[in-house]
Amino acid sequence: MNPSAAIRICVLLTLAATAAGCAGWRNRLAPKKVAAEREKYGATADQRITDLQAEAGRAKQGIGAEQAAFTQSLVGKLLAEHDPRVRAAMLGIAAEFDTPAAVAVCRGALEDPEARVRVAACEAWRKRGGPEAVSLLAARAESDSEIDVRLKALRELGALGDAAAVPALARALEDPDPAVQYRAVGALKNVSGRDLGDDVNAWRAWATDPNAKGTEWSIAEGFRQLF
Repeated sequence: MNPSAAIRICVLLTLAATAAGCAGWRNRLAPKKVAAEREKYGATADQRITDLQAEAGRAKQGIGAEQAAFTQSLVGKLLAEHDPRVRAAMLGIAAEFDTPAAVAVCRGALEDPEARVRVAACEAWRKRGGPEAVSLLAARAESDSEIDVRLKALRELGALGDAAAVPALARALEDPDPAVQYRAVGALKNVSGRDLGDDVNAWRAWATDPNAKGTEWSIAEGFRQLF
């Protein structure tokens, strides 16, 4: 190896070692920099979500009083939170707790001014389930101003698999928006256990008289009252 080549190799090795050393130094400084920026500017949205998830995990390990205290604090945080992405994350957390405050969070979020939060609230109520979930999702499917929220509510109604959702889904078949009709058909398939294809008229006929083809349906009278 000639001297010039050896010198070039030494230089390259030195530069590589220096770069690795700098990278390691930056990695050691990163947590301190993040902490300093957080103290100066406040937590980012991602940091607030991570903090909430950590708090929720600890609360789940605690007794009822600790869970109640955590979900009560969640109410205040939801009201103070300006980022809809964080508020949506709060809904996923609240859905996992069975406390009055958690229910209040899920109920109130259905009226959030941001559609993405109302979408998250629909998902939260599907997770919660029960008669109130059917009632609230049905109301959201019929009245929300955003089509994405209405479609989400219909999807979650179908996912509940509760026969009590069928009247609301049947009404959605009469909606002028084809997307709403199609989503209602998909939900009815899940709830009824039947598959009449994607023909909206076929589902309308079934909804008018669910017993027409010998299929018993416990809330048939409720359907007849709709039409």
